[in-house]
Amino acid sequence: MNANYYENKLDLKKVINASGKMTILGVSKVNKKVIDAQNYGATNFFEMDDLYIKSGKYITNLINEKVKSNSYFEDAQIVSCTSAGIAQMVATTIAENITKIQNEKLNAPFDFINFKKREVIIAKGHNINYGTPIEIMIKLGGGIVVEAGYANMCNLDDFNNKLTENTTAILYVKSHHTVQKNMLSLEDMVKFSKSKNVPLIVDAAAEEDILAYSKLGADVVIFSTSKGLNGPSSAIVLGKKKFINGLRIQNKGIGRAMKVDKSTIFGTIRAIEDYIYDISSNETNKIDTYTIATKFVDKLNKIQNINASIVKDSVREIYRASIQCEKPKIAAKIIKMQKEQSPSIYVREYQANIGIIEYDVRAISEEEIEIIIQSLKNIMKNIEEHDE
Repeated sequence: MNANYYENKLDLKKVINASGKMTILGVSKVNKKVIDAQNYGATNFFEMDDLYIKSGKYITNLINEKVKSNSYFEDAQIVSCTSAGIAQMVATTIAENITKIQNEKLNAPFDFINFKKREVIIAKGHNINYGTPIEIMIKLGGGIVVEAGYANMCNLDDFNNKLTENTTAILYVKSHHTVQKNMLSLEDMVKFSKSKNVPLIVDAAAEEDILAYSKLGADVVIFSTSKGLNGPSSAIVLGKKKFINGLRIQNKGIGRAMKVDKSTIFGTIRAIEDYIYDISSNETNKIDTYTIATKFVDKLNKIQNINASIVKDSVREIYRASIQCEKPKIAAKIIKMQKEQSPSIYVREYQANIGIIEYDVRAISEEEIEIIIQSLKNIMKNIEEHDE
């Protein structure tokens, strides 16, 4: 099919994604092996409940075989996205408490409003907006948000002080979006949750090292397949069997509105196979962001009035090209003009208010780097002429 087919039919503009694996741009590119797996799923029929169970078991076995006997993951479930995984898992922890009290009630796993044990504790510095407020997902699952600590500090005492008889779970967010300083480590949170016998849900949406997380001992860990694994729009929920089983019950509750289709399940499996067999066993298959960013920065610094350097992600082993503008208004102008041109260029603009623009190199080609360079040359010339 011609590359411009849908651009012409739908009047879509071409986008160069230098902002990273962002939902607003469709997250990741998927490879042909993943597309072939999706095609297989799309063109065949399956008993869906059986597919959910057996795909989860297969994925868990893949991971456990890789890490031998050190994994804490007992089961897995593919869901439509990380947000859906959070909402359904909150519902699952609440439902476990409900069914213990009123097991005979048919709708017990879904009728949350009349039960008190619904509080989900989250560090204030983790109560983020990643495109939607994470507290919305907690509430969607029937949870009541309880913040621990402060925006610039949170310790075990802060969590301990928020624990009550109505606590149903703790949510820990591993993300560059969260406050990084003076926050509890995930390892400390795992120990704390176990000592208090409170389920720990870990949102590790953009994390890439599933194998490392399998050894931590958290009750539930949720990964975005479309971010760290370059898969289709989906997520994988891994953890203790009782919670995964409870999540599957939610397919007949709130999960019905978040169901994942058969083609996505097979694409997700293929992406995880790639991760297990290719990336984790062969380091050369990883994208060398440092080398790409270094070459990019060298070209950027040849542009008049551009001051570029390499920066590392605050959480992950990802390197980016960063431009420090003299004034925030210049950064804002560059961002605006690059979005408006054709092809449209999207950058990381989280620090634009202090004049910093970052370019994520994971999804851009050498040809697209040249387009970005030429774009910046034209923009800087335009800014210089208008300032004279």
